[in-house]
Amino acid sequence: MISGGGFDFYRSSNVIVRNLTFADAEDDAINVGQQSHHIWIHHNTFVRPVDGSVDIVRGADFVTVSWNHFAGTDKSMLIGHSDGASSTDVGHLKVSIHHNWFDGSRQRHPRVRFGDPVHVYNNYFQSNALYGVASTMNAGVLVEGNYFASVPYPCFSAGGYAGSGPGRLVNRSNVFVASGVCESGGTVDDPRTWYSYTLDPAANVPALVTAGAGAR
Repeated sequence: MISGGGFDFYRSSNVIVRNLTFADAEDDAINVGQQSHHIWIHHNTFVRPVDGSVDIVRGADFVTVSWNHFAGTDKSMLIGHSDGASSTDVGHLKVSIHHNWFDGSRQRHPRVRFGDPVHVYNNYFQSNALYGVASTMNAGVLVEGNYFASVPYPCFSAGGYAGSGPGRLVNRSNVFVASGVCESGGTVDDPRTWYSYTLDPAANVPALVTAGAGAR
């Protein structure tokens, strides 16, 4: 366990963060920034960070966030740190987010600026009080094969969010139970042009993810 701190990646590459529990981080638990690339954040548990659990910012690229448990976190994941960062972020922030358990976490699953494509697939969104995914500032986000349970606002995109301009979001093959409408619009590059993947049926996601996500 890492208590009270975390990792800050600066121009780093080819790093795996795996099988750790981050508790009570005084800032971000994991910050992937400053042109860092090829980072894999896998099978971790995040509890009570003061700020974000995972931030991917400042031109970072080719990041995968998979099989993590966000246990009651507030700001779970930010991609793109500000509306004024187009010069560093456009053309970067390519991120895959899959098989994570957003368990009573409040927001940013993720919140995206500029990133394209950001592929959010086969995640379990459970009782997220504020929202699931927000695509803003012309980001391109594919939300695919996820299971949303008791999420009042699964997706923001075409209307922007919290002062940030609109983004693009494609809603495909998701399940919504006791949840609101996923706001979508625009087109997004197919992630299969970047990599191959196998999509689990969305109906199977709660059982798969609760059994497998988090530090092992």
